[in-house]
Amino acid sequence: MVAQRYGGPEVLAVVDEDLPELAPGQVRVDLRAIGVNPFDFKSYSGAFGDDPEKLPLSIGTEGAGVVAAVADEAVSPDGLLAVGTEVIVYPGTGMYAESVVVSATSVLVKPPSLAWEPAAGLLLTGVTAMDTLDTAATGPDDVVLVHGASGGVGSATVQLAVGRGATVVGTASADNLDYVRGLGAIAVPYGSGLADRVREAAPGPVTVAIDTAGTDEAVDVSVDLVADRSRIVTIAAGAHADDAGIVRVGGPQSAAARRAARQTVVELAGSGALSVRIARTFSLDDAATAHRDLAQPHPPGKFILLP
Repeated sequence: MVAQRYGGPEVLAVVDEDLPELAPGQVRVDLRAIGVNPFDFKSYSGAFGDDPEKLPLSIGTEGAGVVAAVADEAVSPDGLLAVGTEVIVYPGTGMYAESVVVSATSVLVKPPSLAWEPAAGLLLTGVTAMDTLDTAATGPDDVVLVHGASGGVGSATVQLAVGRGATVVGTASADNLDYVRGLGAIAVPYGSGLADRVREAAPGPVTVAIDTAGTDEAVDVSVDLVADRSRIVTIAAGAHADDAGIVRVGGPQSAAARRAARQTVVELAGSGALSVRIARTFSLDDAATAHRDLAQPHPPGKFILLP
C-alpha cells in the first residue's frame, strides 16, 4: 500500500513490488497484522512536507508476523532469529504490506501469550507512553494526570503509571469513562471546569501531567495543577505548549529512549501487565477506509490491518 501523491486517503493504492534481496543483518517477515496510527496518514497528508521526490510513499511503521528468511549477522535486540519465529516489528517502514524486509534490530520475539492484533498495535503507543513517564520521572509517590486517557498512547500511559504504583487521574469523553476506570485510573470528563474536577477527584496534589490529547485545555489545566513544569510532558501540543514552558517529547533523544524501551514493553504485554484494546480490524486493501474512520470519533482502541 503506497501513497501515489500527497493528499487524503483517496491517494492510497495497492501495488505489486518485488522484495529486495536480504543484506547482512536483515530479515524478511511475512506479516499477520499491521498497526494503524495517526502518523501514517499524516505522513502523506503534507503535514510533514510534500517532497515529490519521495513518491510513491510507503506507509506504516509497526506490525507483527513470522520470520520467513534470515541473512547473515541478523541479531535482534533479544537474541538470534530463525525462520518461523513469531515477531513484532518496530520501527519499520512500508509496513502496510504482506511481507517486508527490515533490519533485525527492529525485530523482537513475540510472546506466545500475545495475539497477532495486539502485538501489531503494541509498540508505537507503548514506547511513547514509556518515554513520557520516564521524562517526567514518574514514580510510586506521584499523582499523575493523563489527558486523553482512552486513546492509544493515553491508555498505555495509564497502565504503565499504575504499574509503577502511581495514582492516576485520566480524562476522557463521557462515553469512555468506564473504559478509563477499567484501566485503573480515576476517570473525569474533559471540558469546562476540568481543573476543579481533577482537584476534587485526586487524592492529593497532582505532581505529573501527561498530555496525549494536544489541546489547549490539556496544557492550561496541566500548568494550573502541576507546579514543576519539567514534570508536564506532551506528545502532541505545539506552540501553546512551548509558550507554557512544558516538555515536548519526540525528538532524536526520544527515538533512542523508545528503542531501548521496546523489550520492557513487550515483556509487560506478554505478562498481561499491559494490554492493547483492538477497536476495529480492516483488510489491507481497506487501509483508506481505516484512515478515514480513524480521523472520526470511534470506540477506544487500535485499528489493525490484516494482510
